[in-house]
Amino acid sequence: MAKTFNFKRVYVWQLPVRIFHWTTVISIFAMILTGFLISYPPAISSHAEASNSYWMGYIRLIHFTAAFLAFAVAVFRLYWAFAGNKFADWRNFVPYSKKGWSNILHVLKYDILLFPDKKHDLSNASIGHNYLAATSYLIMAFIFILQAATGFALMSETASWWFPKMFAWVLPALGGDIYVRYIHHLLTYIFMAFIVIHVYLVLFHDYIEASGETSAMLSGYKFVRSERIKQNKI
Repeated sequence: MAKTFNFKRVYVWQLPVRIFHWTTVISIFAMILTGFLISYPPAISSHAEASNSYWMGYIRLIHFTAAFLAFAVAVFRLYWAFAGNKFADWRNFVPYSKKGWSNILHVLKYDILLFPDKKHDLSNASIGHNYLAATSYLIMAFIFILQAATGFALMSETASWWFPKMFAWVLPALGGDIYVRYIHHLLTYIFMAFIVIHVYLVLFHDYIEASGETSAMLSGYKFVRSERIKQNKI
């Protein structure tokens, strides 16, 4: 008979974190879709007046709106890293301890490379982000900054608003318009790869740990073993 444990419902992800998460999800998907349409516009022939065929203008509008929205919630998330609960705290995103690096190696070995985990010990399973996920989020934050800087730099060429023009210096710094476009486009593929890995690991942990990993980003609650609650003094 399988061994059972005493699980308790713990409020992990606060509402601001969940709003940030889903706003970012929607924004990134909108930017990826519209970004590819901007890069590879389909040939659509029409006999109507050009003023009545402004579909690319709307595509660009959606792309820019999603970009500003993603940037705004990212700034808010930075604030919440200091104002939120212990699971949202900025310290969780830096593997500064021996336990953190051990957790990263464990996730790489058993969750990604799928080595057989004979002990299958979940007593040290993370309540919030595991250290590999947290570290990857930190890396993606820096990639997001570069993506935003290159995107706003490209926008600065035709923008009349002061904010995109603040990034005009990025164009000569990175070698000109064409290189900035290459970088901006390449980073999109990094985000796409991250999304695939992120969804896989969320579903994997949800299956292995039975902690409600997937639904937690909707409700805020996860199911945590009672001994882990005592260890973390929740």
